[in-house]
Amino acid sequence: MHVPDGFLDLTTSVATAGVSAGAVGVALRRARHDVEESPALPGLVSAFVFAVQMVNFPVGAGTSGHLMGGALAAALVGPATAVVCLTVVLLVQALLFADGGLTALGTNVLLIAVVTVVVGHLVTRGALAVLPRRPSSVVPAAALGGLVSVPAAALVFVGLYALGGAVPVDLGSLAAAMLGWHALIGVGEALITGAVLAAVVAARPDLVRAAAPARRELVVVGADGRRTSVPAAPREVDAPAAGGARRRPLVVALLACLVVAGGVSLLASGSPDGLEHVAGLVGFDGAASNSAVGAGPLADYAVAGVPGALAVTLAGVAGVVVTALLAAGTLGLVARRRRRATA
Repeated sequence: MHVPDGFLDLTTSVATAGVSAGAVGVALRRARHDVEESPALPGLVSAFVFAVQMVNFPVGAGTSGHLMGGALAAALVGPATAVVCLTVVLLVQALLFADGGLTALGTNVLLIAVVTVVVGHLVTRGALAVLPRRPSSVVPAAALGGLVSVPAAALVFVGLYALGGAVPVDLGSLAAAMLGWHALIGVGEALITGAVLAAVVAARPDLVRAAAPARRELVVVGADGRRTSVPAAPREVDAPAAGGARRRPLVVALLACLVVAGGVSLLASGSPDGLEHVAGLVGFDGAASNSAVGAGPLADYAVAGVPGALAVTLAGVAGVVVTALLAAGTLGLVARRRRRATA
């Protein structure tokens, strides 16, 4: 659901940019408490979302969808850090790959990095409150969060279009089409979110922040018989004492990102995504304008001058590396400032 330039008027685009900037600012401040010993995991979450968003899956009638990633990222690293992670993804996509308009960047951050994260997180928490208290419960809970978050973002777009749409359309038809198609895309979101979290929970449940309340505490009995509860171990995913055993999941995750972006993306559906399809149905697709970076060397996820599938593979690998480094660097700076402030 990457909104291009032209769908919304300048006033609405500026307003969404202001709201998004405020939300990301709040997220950066709160992320200081989420980023512990290393920003490696958030960096990989950003890279994974970037990679999987390259893989559009068909949903029928010449329409495709892709992962938004809000519920997944929030379950892995917490909602504040997830907002930052997805904002980095959208920045890289807009500036390097001409995916989403530059004037629409604030709109895309609002829809994908804020709405899907907040809605996905709240639904996940609500589901966890009624599910059995065990780490594996985060899998269906976050899948439900992903299912709900996609049509929620679609309805927010309808509201924005009602405020500043470029072309007059029937808002009832727009809402019905956006909700219908994005409910189907939400099913794909739920399946991907559940599958990824099931794999992570099975291998390293300590890397799933949403599962932390369900992890068992260690009870220590002292010589006097007094029982003391020790919280679950922190997620020091790359602490020196942990050695290769702790680094291995991160290496595997990075390799998975590279495989998805550089290989699996070649199998992506070429059909228009949900928003593009709806724009054509309702009649405002002609309002879209080309991105200012549309002639860039990585535009449309292909390296200019490189033939065939290799162009997509190289672009995907470059995107994964840039996204991971930018997210890790941003959150690493946040973590260092917090340590200096508390020193």
